[in-house]
Amino acid sequence: MRKSMVGMVMVSALVAGGCTWVDMAPGASSVRVIDGSGPPAGCEKRGEVEVTVKNKVAFYERNQLRVREELETLARNEAIGLQADTVQPMGGPMNGSQRFAAWRCGARRGATAPAVQPATGSAQTYPIGG
Repeated sequence: MRKSMVGMVMVSALVAGGCTWVDMAPGASSVRVIDGSGPPAGCEKRGEVEVTVKNKVAFYERNQLRVREELETLARNEAIGLQADTVQPMGGPMNGSQRFAAWRCGARRGATAPAVQPATGSAQTYPIGG
C-alpha cells in the first residue's frame, strides 16, 4: 500500500508539473504580436527578449500550440518593461524557448486613421471667464 501511495504522489507531481499557466501582466493585453516578415514600418526597436516555458515533462511532450501561446504571453509581459507595444518572433519556438524583437509603434500600430477633411465654414471663439 505504501508503494502505491508513493507512486500516486510522483504521478500527480509529474502531471501537475506539465501544466503551466502563464498569466498576462497588467498592460500586456495591449501589446500586439505580429508576424516575422521584417521590421514594422515606422516603429522604434526597444530591444529583444528570450522567453522559456516547459515544453515537455519527463516523457510527456506538451501541446505545441499551448507552448506557443504561453511564449507569446511571456513576450508580451516582457514588452511592458521595455516600453514596447508590439512584439515580433525572431524565429520559431525551439525546446520551449523563443526570441522576440520588441517594438514601440505608438499611434502608427493600428489601422490608418481616416483622412481629416478641412473645415469649410468659419468658427467664432469667445473667451471663458472674465
